[in-house]
Amino acid sequence: MPMFALNFYSPVVADQLRTGRKTATIRLGDKSPKYRKGMIVTVLVGTRYGPREKIFDAVIDRVEVKPLGELSPREIEHDNPEIRRVDELARWMGQLYNREVSEADTVTVIRFSQIIGTMF
Repeated sequence: MPMFALNFYSPVVADQLRTGRKTATIRLGDKSPKYRKGMIVTVLVGTRYGPREKIFDAVIDRVEVKPLGELSPREIEHDNPEIRRVDELARWMGQLYNREVSEADTVTVIRFSQIIGTMF
């Protein structure tokens, strides 16, 4: 069984995950020590410090650390299908992290693929 999780707090994300529209997450800061290519993780949705729903298990396909300003529209779309531009993502992340986020901030792009069927 997976020992690590990707947690999402917005119920909107659950639908994006289930339909395959969300295949990445962009996290503020360098998360490469925690998440590595080939890791198996459980993808969860729910409120912080509250119950969470398991959406699926996934394998991490790629972990890339870079300044937010260097993200491509495609990378942004894989995280949030409603956003395409860096400035929009910076505003969105500012709301999520409750602080100002700029194009110079370091982010980690974590690409993942759903595991279908039983693992073990």
